[in-house]
Amino acid sequence: LDGLALMTGIMEGRFPAPPMARALRFSMSVIERGRVVFEYEPVAAHYNPLGSVHGGIAATLLDSVMGCCIHTTLKAGTGYTTVEIKVNYVRAMSDKTGPVKAEGKVINVGSRIATSEGRLVDASGKLLAHGTTTCLIFPI
Repeated sequence: LDGLALMTGIMEGRFPAPPMARALRFSMSVIERGRVVFEYEPVAAHYNPLGSVHGGIAATLLDSVMGCCIHTTLKAGTGYTTVEIKVNYVRAMSDKTGPVKAEGKVINVGSRIATSEGRLVDASGKLLAHGTTTCLIFPI
């Protein structure tokens, strides 16, 4: 399958979600070529010692959504891996934040390197975090 068909199949439940998505309780809600949206509900079980959702959750959501939007552009037999990720944290999340969305959009996909950007926002559209990624594309 090409990347778009695989991601669509996961979102529609024809293929299992990755174990990490199940463990962190996030899911895909939009899949388009070059664009992916995940949904997540912040929970106290993901708190750090300071009493807010650990920043690693935001980084994981952004890394995943930015990688998956690149994946939607790849041909069958092609894989990718994150080479670099940059995350800027704007607001903390808590179990009172409510549902959030992470959106990834492709910036550029070349033959060996792809870049994308992501935004994590709350239900009112307030920015919580944003980032960029560089991924290496390779045959599998």
